[in-house]
Amino acid sequence: MNMSFQAVGGNQAIQAQQQPLALRQGQVFHGTIKQLFPDQMAEVQIGGHKMIAKLEVPLKAGDAHFFQVTGTTPQTELKVVTGPMGPQMSQSQQMNQLLDTMNVPKTADMQKVMAHFMKEQLPIAKEQLVQAESWLKNLDGADKQQALTALTKMVALKMPFTNEVFQALMNGQKTSGMTSTIQQVANLLQMDTSLPADLRQSLLSQINQLAKPFGVETGGVMLAKLVQTLQSPASSVADKLQALQVLKQAGAVQPNATMQNIAPNTQQGQPSTIVQQVMQATPSTAQAVANDVKAWLATQSSLTTENKQALTQLVERFQQLPATPQTIQSFGKELQHQLLRAFSANAEQQIFGQDQGAKEQLLSLLRPGLTAPQQAQLLQQLTEQLAKPQTPVMQNLMTTAEAQVAAAVDSKAMEHAMKHVMRGLGVSYEAMLTQKAADTQAIAQMIKPQLQAMLEQPISPEMRQAGEMLLSRMNGMQLLSGENGPQQQLTMQVPLEFFGKRTDATLQWSGRMKEDGKIDAAFARILFYLQMDSLQETMIDMQVQNRVVTVNLFNDNPVLKSLTIPFQALLKEGLAKKDYQLSAVTVKTFEEQNAPKKRVLKQPQPPTTGVDYFV
Repeated sequence: MNMSFQAVGGNQAIQAQQQPLALRQGQVFHGTIKQLFPDQMAEVQIGGHKMIAKLEVPLKAGDAHFFQVTGTTPQTELKVVTGPMGPQMSQSQQMNQLLDTMNVPKTADMQKVMAHFMKEQLPIAKEQLVQAESWLKNLDGADKQQALTALTKMVALKMPFTNEVFQALMNGQKTSGMTSTIQQVANLLQMDTSLPADLRQSLLSQINQLAKPFGVETGGVMLAKLVQTLQSPASSVADKLQALQVLKQAGAVQPNATMQNIAPNTQQGQPSTIVQQVMQATPSTAQAVANDVKAWLATQSSLTTENKQALTQLVERFQQLPATPQTIQSFGKELQHQLLRAFSANAEQQIFGQDQGAKEQLLSLLRPGLTAPQQAQLLQQLTEQLAKPQTPVMQNLMTTAEAQVAAAVDSKAMEHAMKHVMRGLGVSYEAMLTQKAADTQAIAQMIKPQLQAMLEQPISPEMRQAGEMLLSRMNGMQLLSGENGPQQQLTMQVPLEFFGKRTDATLQWSGRMKEDGKIDAAFARILFYLQMDSLQETMIDMQVQNRVVTVNLFNDNPVLKSLTIPFQALLKEGLAKKDYQLSAVTVKTFEEQNAPKKRVLKQPQPPTTGVDYFV
């Protein structure tokens, strides 16, 4: 099904009327004379707006006309372009009279555009009508309705009437094809050797990382398994050599690491770890350093209670011994061994843990001084390194690691994956650059800025077309998101890939802000679209009214209704923990929703207030 959607926030023209009406010279609109004033001034109603304007000729209160804006400063000046529109005149008669007056061709597409703007009661200029008709005549079927939705937003929100904006809004409405568009760009990049090598490789690398939203987590589990292989007495020398070689190739250990010491002394200029602090102690400072170790252990949330007890006992045993260079070095090596063992074991359990979790602490012991982004990049590189042909032993470790990550995926992991993809795409990278603590180097590696740089190069027509399509889809997300008075809207198209399975996910929510400027979590309207291999097209429509949640699920699979029953209790329980009440879950086909395949989905109405992003 070629699904698309309109803005969740409801009719864009109606929303725009919440803001003061701003007309520009040359626009034509349908208005009604509400009240007459001296000096040919009158109150004119335009849709939901009322305004004071000067009329060129006297008119009668109560009459409806089509007006054209002839001036805007110092006051709005209007001239009548049609005679009075009485209730006896059909919309078709009104439209034909207006088209004659504006001297534009009465083509089917022109009539469709004019009828749409008359219905929406939006002002539109002649040149906008001509441009809109030229866009529509190249479309057919449901695409024409999508185009009218895009045109409404362009006029209502006073966007530039350019082809770039129109195409971005058209592509922004799509709920499928994002994954295939990215893949097409990647395929062309692999074949196009005319691009600068650094730009080509960097963009390809970022696209590849996009396809591995759990690459850091998989790398963390693999790091743990490789460390365990090196520490285990049961591992053969050959296996240990392979593990050490993989770690070195990925940069996860220092070049001088050995099987006996995988975390040798830190290099000059790098910050010391807690182990290095011990190694650098002297007999006179040994007791103080031991107390520092105990204090540090107490702060480690990624160590279990049992870990802390065992390590604290190790410290206390050391404190009972005479402080000599030999006992200090022996204590440091044993502390390192036990920390590596504890963090590597916990890294397999705390797969989606908090920042500075077990895998981060494990990596800090092996490669001190790395920043959090550098650690994440290194773990991603480890995953990519192991994706290349490996020995059976290493391949088996990788397969096991991927299975562990897959088993640990939950709602938090899905949230993480979506954030990973959106960050990698760099849809709103321009806004990130304005932040004080912006990492400009990391931002420059995102797909959107690299895509823009690529389009400035002399590239093949196929490469340009694919690149412009992907850029247009990302720009569409921005144009369909944002504030409209108190109304808040967000549109996200997220290409997801999990363990070889690809899917397109589109999320759109809308709501209002409270008086204090915060989002009102008690009210929301959320639409979620998924394209999946087994279930195919799926739409979830979730409404939240005063923290009462109603979920409508649309899918053409006849068995889905029975499959959802066991999960409703879990959903109700999960919502209750967030102080929400589940009202109902209904499952319908698209035909039951009166939205059959290859048609534009119905326009949802906006919530009365608020939006909450907690799914």
